[in-house]
Amino acid sequence: MTAPLDFESWSCPLPLRDYPSIIMGHGGGGKLSSDLVEHLFLPAFRNEALEELGDASVVAGQAGSIALSTDSFVVRPLFFPGGSIGELAVNGTLNDLAMAGARPRYLTAGFILEEGLPLAQLAAIVDRMAEAARTASVAIVTGDTKVVERGHGDGCYINTAGVGFVPAGVSVGPRRARSGDAVLLSGPIGDHGIAVMSVREGLTFETEIRSDTAALYPLVERMLEQPEMVHVLRDPTRGGVCASLNELAQASGVGIVIEETCIPARAEVEAACDLLGLDPLSVANEGKLLAIVAPGAADEVLTRMRAHPLGREAVRIGKVTAENAGIVAVRTALGALRVLTPPVGELLPRIC
Repeated sequence: MTAPLDFESWSCPLPLRDYPSIIMGHGGGGKLSSDLVEHLFLPAFRNEALEELGDASVVAGQAGSIALSTDSFVVRPLFFPGGSIGELAVNGTLNDLAMAGARPRYLTAGFILEEGLPLAQLAAIVDRMAEAARTASVAIVTGDTKVVERGHGDGCYINTAGVGFVPAGVSVGPRRARSGDAVLLSGPIGDHGIAVMSVREGLTFETEIRSDTAALYPLVERMLEQPEMVHVLRDPTRGGVCASLNELAQASGVGIVIEETCIPARAEVEAACDLLGLDPLSVANEGKLLAIVAPGAADEVLTRMRAHPLGREAVRIGKVTAENAGIVAVRTALGALRVLTPPVGELLPRIC
C-alpha cells in the first residue's frame, strides 16, 4: 500500500491543501492542474512513459514506436461557430498524437449522455465525428455508451483515446528544447476560445469568430521531413500559448523569450479579449501548434509550414535561452521584458 499523501508539501500560488474538494480551476490547464498531476496522479501511476508528461506517451512496439493518448471533452455549448464537441473529440486526440510526431491511425469513443438529450443532437454530433475521422484518415474502432440521470450530464461528454505510429528517426518531446532553439507558431491564436465564449456570452462582431479546430498531422508530417530539425511540438489548448510555453520551459529546464509584436491574433479576437478582460496568450486553440526547432532550421521549417494550409500564417515568435530556467518572458513593443506566468486556474471553463 502506498504512503498517505502529504498535502502539506503541495505548493502553488494557492496551495492545494486549502482546497478539500476539486474546483473548476483543477481542470484549466494552469498551475492548479499541474499541481494535481505532479502531486496526485504522477506519484500514484509513476512509470517511465508517463514521466515525460507529453501530449501523448510513446512506447516501444514490435514494429516500432507507438503513441497513445486519451482526452475527454466537456465543452459547453455542444455546437459553436466552426465546430462542435464532435470535431473536438476527434481532432483533439489526433493532435495529441501528432505532437508526439505520430501518424494517427485508430480512435476509441466513449459517450456519457444525459437523459433527455435529443437524438437529433446526438446524431449531428456523431455525424461530425465521423466526418472529422474520415478527413483525417483514421478509424474509430471501438467505443462505449453510458447514460446518466437528467441534470447530471449537461447533454453529452465524450472521451476519445488514440493510437498512432511514430516514423523511424522522429524524436520530439517536451524535454528536448535547447538553448538557441527557435520558437515557431503556426498561426493566429485565440480563435477557438473566443468562438465558444462568443456563443456563451451572446457577443456579436462584424466578422464571425470561428473555432480553428483541425487535425494537425498533415502539417506536422511536412515539418518532420527532416526530423532532426524539430525538437518539440505542442498544441496550445487549455491555458493557450502561455500555459504551453511555461510547461515546456519547465520540462526542458530552459528559459523562453517571445516577442509581443510577433504574436499573431485576429483583430476581432483581440477586441473580444479586451471586452472580456482576457489575454489572447492564455486563450485556448484547437488548430494551432507551437514548434521548438534547431536554430539553423527555423527558416526551412517555416517555409514548409507556410506551404501547407494549416500553417500558411506561421511565424517565428521567440527563442530558447540558457538563462532563467523554467521562466517564459515576453519582450514588449517598448523593449521591456515581463514574465509570462501561467494561469492559476480556469480562465475559460468548459472550453474543450
